[in-house]
Order: sequence, then structure tokens, then C-alpha cells
Amino acid sequence: MPDYGRPLTVGAFITPANTDPLRPVRLAQHAEEAGLDLVTFQDHPYQPGYHDTWTLLSYIAAATSRIRLAGNVMNLPLNNPVRLARQIASLDLLTGGRVELGIGAGIFWDAIEAMGVPRLSVRDSVTGLDEAIDIIRDTWNPANRGRFVHHGTVHQVQGAKRGPAPAHDPKIWVGALKPRMQRIIGRKGDGWLPSLSYLSSLHELATGNDIIDAAAREAGREPADIERMLNINGTLTAAGKSTTGGTVFHGSPESWARDVANIAREFGVSTFILATDSEEEISVFAQVIAPMAQEMLTEAREAGDSVRWRAVAPGRRGGHFRASAAAHDAPLSEAIDYGAVPQRLRDVAFTPRDSGYDDVRSTYMAKGTPGLVLMARDVDDVRAAVEFAASHADVPLSVRSGGHGLAGQSTNTGGIVVDVSSLASVAVVNSAQRLVRAQSGALWGDVADRLAPRGWAMTSGNIGDVGVGGLATGGGLGYLARAHGMTVDHIRSARIVTADGQWVRADAQENPALLWAIRGAGSSFGIVTDVDFQALDVDKVVFAQFMLSVSDPAAFVEQWADLLARSPRELTTFVFLDRTPTSGVVAQVFAMWANDDTQAAIMVLEELLNLGEPLQQQAHLLPYSQVMAPTHQRHSGQQTIHVRNGYLTKVDSASAAAVASMLSGDTVMRVELRSVGGAINDLPAGATAFAHRDADVHVTTWFYPGDVAAHDNTWALWAAYRRGMYAGYSSDTRVDRLPDAYPGATLERLVGLKQQWDPEHLFRSGLAVPPTMPPMFEG
Repeated sequence: MPDYGRPLTVGAFITPANTDPLRPVRLAQHAEEAGLDLVTFQDHPYQPGYHDTWTLLSYIAAATSRIRLAGNVMNLPLNNPVRLARQIASLDLLTGGRVELGIGAGIFWDAIEAMGVPRLSVRDSVTGLDEAIDIIRDTWNPANRGRFVHHGTVHQVQGAKRGPAPAHDPKIWVGALKPRMQRIIGRKGDGWLPSLSYLSSLHELATGNDIIDAAAREAGREPADIERMLNINGTLTAAGKSTTGGTVFHGSPESWARDVANIAREFGVSTFILATDSEEEISVFAQVIAPMAQEMLTEAREAGDSVRWRAVAPGRRGGHFRASAAAHDAPLSEAIDYGAVPQRLRDVAFTPRDSGYDDVRSTYMAKGTPGLVLMARDVDDVRAAVEFAASHADVPLSVRSGGHGLAGQSTNTGGIVVDVSSLASVAVVNSAQRLVRAQSGALWGDVADRLAPRGWAMTSGNIGDVGVGGLATGGGLGYLARAHGMTVDHIRSARIVTADGQWVRADAQENPALLWAIRGAGSSFGIVTDVDFQALDVDKVVFAQFMLSVSDPAAFVEQWADLLARSPRELTTFVFLDRTPTSGVVAQVFAMWANDDTQAAIMVLEELLNLGEPLQQQAHLLPYSQVMAPTHQRHSGQQTIHVRNGYLTKVDSASAAAVASMLSGDTVMRVELRSVGGAINDLPAGATAFAHRDADVHVTTWFYPGDVAAHDNTWALWAAYRRGMYAGYSSDTRVDRLPDAYPGATLERLVGLKQQWDPEHLFRSGLAVPPTMPPMFEG
């Protein structure tokens, strides 16, 4: 992706809350003192808890002397273009040229309409922004003595006077995600200003850049003249503290600097605006992160260290990284008979000595050093790989689809990995029944993208990079869970390569017991090559992201759980509780309303927002596929956390306090809450091998890697209230967790089926069901 060569600029995105009226002013003054270049504020005139943005900008302009000011972004439907242009020009004159204009087409139309502004269609909203840019620039040109007239579709100007001219040429930055608005930026905007939290992946920046650049060239402009900007947010930890590695803007100042430099180099962003209301974070961003990032970026530019596309090993998804070289003297596994690799697999077999091995040896959660990776291209390759693995019964065997699984069991040390990521097709089998067949190597984000044109969706995980195979055989707890249940609830059939190398179909008529087992414990029974599922009639959803300061985590947990218990099942929320060095405990809330009823969504989202002090808030009506878009990132074992999970059937003050107490553990990175219940609990526990059908809340603790005993001690803090475990979302694969994952009669039935389908326990990686009941569970 392009590096446009611009110097780094850094700013702050401050909440204009009026609870403490002068706090935003003090934060802006601190941003100036710390050395930031820019301070910005969101513009939500319908939010009574916020200052009017223009009044606040004017006040701050008088209280500062150097820093530039802008709305981020000004709500165009509630701002007349001519008047807005004059406001910008006047404040620019009063400040000596320190004011810029961030502008957007408007999002929350129910709230906008409630203030008396007629609702516009999406098309007219974008048209109105296009027209407004011309009107604003014309207003700033009093040298033009001609009659000021604009007859647009949305905006009309009937002979208004032009002027005043601003002190400098204010930049017009546009907040946009869609191609039509991006083309407007290319033709006439000065900058593109998206928010990281609105992007499904960083690769949306690449797509947007391509659209903007093409439109700029068509208009005779230089793409590099258009500033690429990004509102960012995340969790800043102390220097030297371990980080999650795979998550941008979560970790130490050095990791943040590296993220800034990498995004600048690979995606052309030159202005980074941090959403924070913390003086300390502003100081660290301005005085530590920004200089470090500029140094890293300068070194990369001087070295000509461009990031480039490379050819990838068969089946693995591409990315921006260098090809791995051969290591001709790397040790091979003495337990693997390399000469016996089937002929049909030899051109897709990677050993530690082969070029490309580094690109296929690891997963998202684990750095692997397998002795052999077999990149299957089709079902016959999978069958051949299973037969080869069966002839090496004492060698570890791992199976990988998307390679994201939290248990980290999709790779190993010295063993065999069968990778099915090339089996990635998604096809409609029966349109009338909404029956879709997805191969196991597809990503759920790609599935969502294929279903979107039909107005369909499938409940899956919470990110698009999760593979179909792992999630469809483990459970599938995602953003549509309370409305539509688990992913496994919608699987109607599957085809699986079993331990004897046979390709077997399982459905309601043929091998129904095997289908039951696959829907929750499939990895113990073979390699599922594809599943048929009944898609949901879901098109657009309301997706909200909040960041809340939480003074009493236990009370927050209890109140959040109570709110979800009272809320319609259309609402599903995920919450990440993080300790921060500057803001105490912060709750990152991700909420999805499972249809396009924005009015109903807003009612419950406002209640969610009141559970803490808002630090950041945003909500969009958008296709489900946009929420789930995959990044197709390279897997290199970058995520180092260990996770454990369990369920709460009900939440009261005692259980909430026990859950919140885990945040005090030194080895705890975060506590994650997922709302369950609803449609999940409509099925009886015995309907699928996934048997957890009576809980309201799912709790996960993210641990820094290291002392397992310390993890055990922290985990014990809520043992009195915890029940069960979602096997597909845990790093703890000790055999004594089996009854938690598969309680009671479920485990007994699975053991019996395992004896039938895999008596030699070939598929034993992770928390696998054994062919005989472990003695510790008998009696």
C-alpha cells in the first residue's frame, strides 16, 4: 500500500461532555502543552450531555494559542453550508489560521429528524455533502463578485453574499467509509478521516485509498495531496508490559509507535488522532509514541524498506509481508517418514527446510514448529493426508482451517499439520430454503460477504477471520447469538473425513448421531470438509461500540447483566473490561441489534451507554457483512494470551463481585463478558454436542502467558458461581476440563461415538473426546 511520504501529525479526539463543563477545555490546553498538533471534538447536537461543538471550539480557541482545531466531524444535516463556512472563516481569522473543517453526511437520522430536520435518503445525504463542499469553498472566495447561486438537489443558495475569506486555506476532511463518498474525497476533498473502530479491518484503508487515488487522478489531482487520517483508540499499557501482539493499539508505547509507523508505511496514513480523555495518555502519545513512530518511519523510508506483496504457499491467504526463505540445514522430525508422503501431496508438503515453511507453520495463537505441513487442495488431498497421519499414529496431528482457534491446537511441535484453507468455497445449495454450503477453509467474513447480496447472514463469531471448520464444529457464539442461537444450531448436514480415510456424510437421515457430535465436538471425529447451513434472513443490523469509564466494576457487571436479561433478544453485547494506567477500569462495549429497527435499537443502546461515563460512542446501521469483514492477516503466533471461560446461569451482586475481582490479578489482561440466553436456550441441552443451554452470561478471562498456577488462583475467585465451559474458546485443554465442556450424558454419548468412529484416537489434539471414559470420571 502507498506511503505518500507525508510527515506524521498527531492529535486528540476529546469527548465534549458537559458533566464537568471545563474538562474538555483543560484537556485541549494540555494537548497543546504536550505538543500535539491538533485537537478535535465530535459533533452530536442532539446529545444533551455534550457541549455544542461550535461553541466549545470557539471557547477553546480563546484558551489556546498554537494547536489547530476541528470538528470530528461536523454534522452537515444540522449545519447550513453557508453558515458553517462563515463560522469556520470567522474563527480562523480570530485564531490566525488554526481552524480546519471535518465534515460528515450524518448518521443518526432518527435523532437528526427529531430536531426538525427532514430525513434524507443515503443517496441524498451523500449528494448533499458533495454540494456542500462546493458551497463552502465558494463562500470563502469573496473575490468572486458574481452572483452566488447554487441550485442543487439538496442545497439551495439564492444570491447570498460571499465571505469572509479565512486567514488560511482551511482543509476539508471528510469522514467516509463508502465508495461514493471516497470518490468525492478524491475529486474535491483535502483529507479522508475514518475511525479505526468503524473499520472491519485495516485493509479497508487500502481499498479506500485505491478509490480515492483513482478519483483524484481522474480529476487531475495528485493523490499524495490528499491527507490520509485515522481516529484511533485502544489500550495503553506501561512500558515493558507484555502485549497481545496481534491487536493494533493495545500494549506498550513502543508497540503503539510500531503500529503507527506500520500503518503509515503500509496504508499511507499520516495523521493519527487519539480518542482519549486522559491527560496522561495525551502526554505519552505526544511525547513518547509520536517521536518514536516518526523515527521508525524515517528509518524505514531511508532504507527503502517497502512492504510488498509476495507469493504465498498454496492455500494460505496473502498479506503484506516478505516471503520466508528456505533453511536447508533445519532439523527434520525423526518420527516422520518423509519418503512415504503420498505423491499427490508432495507439491503441497512443507518441511522445516522448505521456502514458505515459516508462512504455514504457525497459527494466530501459537508459534508452531511442526515436522510437516500438508496444504490440502481438495477432499482427496485431505483423505490422503489422514491416511498418511494414521500411519504415523504416535506423531502429533493438528488440523487447521482458519488458523485462529484460541486453544492454539492447530499447529504443534514436530508433528503433522493438515491445512484445509484451500477448501474455501461458499455456494448456495437451495435458494428457496436459504441452504448454503461452506467449505471448512473459508473464513466467516468471506461467508458473510457472499451472503450479503441476498440479504442473508449466518451467526458466527465476533470477527471475520475465524475459519468455518473450527467454529462450525465447536459452537459459534457471536453477535447474533441471543437472536438466532449458536452457529451449530443452523447446521443441517456435514461431510467429514474420518480416521479410516473415508469421506462420510452426516445429516438427519444418514449418520444422524455423527451430525449430533459434529455440532459441538466435531474436531474429535475427523476433518470436516464442508457444512450445509440454513442462512438467516438478516441484512442490515445496528452495530454500536462504546468505551465507558467504570468506577465500580462489580456494579457494572451486575447492572449490565440485568439490562441484558430485560432486553429483547435482538440485542447481543460483548464487553471487554480492561485495567488502564490512566483511566482505571474501562469497558469496551460491542453491541449488535439484529435487524434494522434503529428506533428500537437506540432505546436499549442509550441504557447501555448509561452504565458508565462515556469516553467514546458510535453506532451505525450497516450490513452484517461489514461488521464481519476479514483481514486475511498472516498468522505468526502473534497473539500470546491464554484464555479460560465459563458460564453464569444468573448474575447477582455476589457473582458479579467475584467476576470483577479477577481484574485485580497481576496476570490478568482483561475480563470479557458475552450475553447469552435468548435463542441459545430455546434448544434442550441434548439437542447438540454443544450442551450449554441455561446460562445468561459467558465469562472469559484473558491471561498474560506464564504462571499457570497464578492463572489457577485467579480463576478460582469465581469458582463458586461458574458452570460449564465453551470448549471452542479456551486455552485450557487439560483432560479434567472435559466434563465442563461436555457435561453429564453429553460426554458419555460422545465417548461412545468416538469409540465407533475413531477408536485409535487419531484426532486427539486439544480438548479431544477420548474413545474410553477417563478413570477420573467413572462412577
